[in-house]
Amino acid sequence: MSHTLRVIFAGTPEFAATALAAIHEAGFAVPLVLTQPDRPAGRGMKLQASPVKRYAQEHGIAVAQPPSLRRTGKYPQEAAAALDLLRATPHDVMVVAAYGLLLPQEVLDIPPRGCINIHGSILPRWRGAAPIHRAIEAGDTETGITLMQMDAGLDTGPMISEERTPIAPGDTTATLHDRLAQLGAKLIVDGLAALERDGALPATPQPAEGATYAEKIGKQEAALDWRRPAQALARQIRAFDPFPGGAATLDGAQLKLWAAEPVARTSTAAGAPGEILEVSPAGVVVACGEGALRLTQMQKPGGKRLPAREFLAGMPLTAGQRFQLPDVPAA
Repeated sequence: MSHTLRVIFAGTPEFAATALAAIHEAGFAVPLVLTQPDRPAGRGMKLQASPVKRYAQEHGIAVAQPPSLRRTGKYPQEAAAALDLLRATPHDVMVVAAYGLLLPQEVLDIPPRGCINIHGSILPRWRGAAPIHRAIEAGDTETGITLMQMDAGLDTGPMISEERTPIAPGDTTATLHDRLAQLGAKLIVDGLAALERDGALPATPQPAEGATYAEKIGKQEAALDWRRPAQALARQIRAFDPFPGGAATLDGAQLKLWAAEPVARTSTAAGAPGEILEVSPAGVVVACGEGALRLTQMQKPGGKRLPAREFLAGMPLTAGQRFQLPDVPAA
């Protein structure tokens, strides 16, 4: 099926590439894609194209990679050139998904039908950079996708449509990301079809209550503070899979923790926070500020993610050993 609506797309990671693929495969013309500049990655730190750029290049779609879209910022010439390109590219609407650059009002004013954002939460909860991670970390039982008409604020624009999904007890950021990416792809294709058919999309202002900010995930957050409740640490580990992983130090070795489950402490095994209470093929049970945590998937420095049984074959642990506590207690 072919469509008359022309879509400029702005996005960078896999989440965005899933939406771009759906838009392109649905038959919408995509005359231009904006994505972040190539970044060094991997062991060789070679420049890597974003998933969005790779998809665009494979399908013959023009790509621009401005470092900024703000004339007043660090890259005024590059921003001006990008703005000129946007104005010179015939299009009807811009779709934005996890782009990673702020869009100033000057950009928002260019597309005749405005800019639509695909956001990975039910707004106004979890505005900002890491809505999927933060929803799991906070123990939310539900999340989803919101299509939003963009304004100059950070994820503050009026809502066009939403699709919800439960957060399962075993969901990680990786599994929830993939589910939300598919939901977002479907929602934007439906939204663009409605925009083409009706000429406009009704949008509702976000509720004034319940706004939260999903701050970008930092590597420094990876360290587990064993003084916290086991339930909270289990959520942290799931939220930080695939990045940055849960981190813990044992006898000077930095271990990555990838899967864990809270367990009740037996009265005979009191243990100070961080102390290993029990070691078995089923996992390594560690005392927490409240309850205990059974580590079921771990990784030693330079090693691979392994189930506890295989990990312990290469790095035996014993009850009584203690994981280091971070210097500052978690708030």
